Amino acid sequence: MKKQVFNPYLPSYEYVPDGEPRVYNDRLYIFGSHDKFNGKEYCENDYICWSAPIDDLSDWRYENTIYKKEQHPEKGKNILYAPDVIQGKDNRFYLFYSIAKSSIISVAVCDKPAGKYEYYGNIKNSAGEIAGSKSGDYFQFDPSIFIDDDGEIYLYSGFCGTKEKDEKGRLFVGAHVSALEDDMLTIKKEPKIILSREDCPDGAKFFEAASLRKINGLYYLVYSARLTGLHYCISQYPDKDFIYKGRIHSSSDVGINGHTENNPSYPIGNTHGGIACIKGQYYIFNHRFSNGTSFCRQGVAEPINIDENGEIKQVEATSCGLNGGPLKGYGVYPVYIACNLMDLNNYENENSRKADKTFLTQAGEDRENGENQYLTNFHNNCLVGFKYFDFKSLIGISFKIRGKAEGKIYISLTENGESAGVCDININTKIWIDINCEFTIPDCTSGLFFKYIGSNSIEILSFKLKTKGNTT
Repeated sequence: MKKQVFNPYLPSYEYVPDGEPRVYNDRLYIFGSHDKFNGKEYCENDYICWSAPIDDLSDWRYENTIYKKEQHPEKGKNILYAPDVIQGKDNRFYLFYSIAKSSIISVAVCDKPAGKYEYYGNIKNSAGEIAGSKSGDYFQFDPSIFIDDDGEIYLYSGFCGTKEKDEKGRLFVGAHVSALEDDMLTIKKEPKIILSREDCPDGAKFFEAASLRKINGLYYLVYSARLTGLHYCISQYPDKDFIYKGRIHSSSDVGINGHTENNPSYPIGNTHGGIACIKGQYYIFNHRFSNGTSFCRQGVAEPINIDENGEIKQVEATSCGLNGGPLKGYGVYPVYIACNLMDLNNYENENSRKADKTFLTQAGEDRENGENQYLTNFHNNCLVGFKYFDFKSLIGISFKIRGKAEGKIYISLTENGESAGVCDININTKIWIDINCEFTIPDCTSGLFFKYIGSNSIEILSFKLKTKGNTT
């Protein structure tokens, strides 16, 4: 019997953002950066890989480390940023990546999608000059690799900050593309801009994280507009005429359900991901934040629909993205599958809000086993939400909590809905205890939201949904 699949889809101790999904030999592989729990900056760990059979997206397998920072030959700050992988014409697998403090894209190669990659070289022009190494070059960053049906190989890249160039004169022009030779290293001709810094509406301009897929004869360029989520453009060509179409996904629901950058449904931050087709269903892969920082990101995914015009309507953040439908309305659920997390208090300034934030974190150090992520500093007028469940005969909830607090948890089915139940809280404990709350709701498919009103704060590890037939 298949297990349910949550968001984030990997174990809670695993921090793999910037995920590029690739399907090889009936397995879905996630190639991404690797954040360190309690890290001080992005992507401090080596590249790892996880995979799952396309027939069971709950059966994730840890493929171990596939490329280490120390393998990159240039000395310096060898922090490995967002990679992409593709199978070349020689059937080997090529890993494209960039490192911190660099404008160079490098390549590693392996005989298997999740094997031990070895350094192969840097992207260069026909004269042997490394792309992005001199003043006037387009800034190389966040590579995306694509091989078209006619065998042409395209490398997409780019970054577009507030400045127009970096300290070495390399240009922040937007997204650009280069055609590569079959060696996967040599640029055939100079790169060309496909999405400039001035293209697209305000709030949707290209920032980074280009990702290219071909779907039903059209070319889809997915990219990050920084804080507003993953947006996309469409073209009939791989290297020109891209037209902006809209936003696909924001893990903070910016642009949907009444949420904005200033009123996100979940702590807001950068974004990066791509599209995969798995057994006929398309999904958008992205990441979300945890641990109250920008440096502890976790992978999330949602199903998307492509209409008859090739367009994609924005999908909301949920707790059940790869599950194929709502979660069962009974049993024990970890709190880390929350897709909404909001502090509804009014603060004098943003620094005050940051100092009093509620967030998901874990006990212990950075590691590759042992799930125990929990919600901390859940204080007065904070809301945590989960979507969606298939409720039938729900008669109560049991919370596993700890802390020092006196107040009430109000339980509702929507973000702004009326209370369906109330749980009294009066605790002073450093160990996890169970607090029970009895109530009934009609059979339905809906979300589940908990709002705390009271003094001090609590921590939540999990909750148990109780029905008439499942109370233990």
